[in-house]
Amino acid sequence: MSKRHNDHQKIDEVLASFVDNNKLEKGLDSVNVANAWRELMGNGIQSYTNSIKLHNGTLYVALSSSVLREELNYGKDKIIAMINEELGKDVVKKVVLR
Repeated sequence: MSKRHNDHQKIDEVLASFVDNNKLEKGLDSVNVANAWRELMGNGIQSYTNSIKLHNGTLYVALSSSVLREELNYGKDKIIAMINEELGKDVVKKVVLR
């Protein structure tokens, strides 16, 4: 049977340590960026979104509407700012709309 440790830790500290030790930060960022895209863009844009991927600070979004893709191209800086603000850290550096 394992021994109990008497030192108390907060759950957020334990989870942060677990994420660091297992190198899960990139995977969690990818999931959080996809969720932020869905939440911030709403149902209208979400219905035209085929896939969302985060790779090395670049967010790749595949869209099924060329008109929507051109419209969103004009607001890339705003999209980056909104997603990073939602996540509370600078995860997205560049957006590529396909």
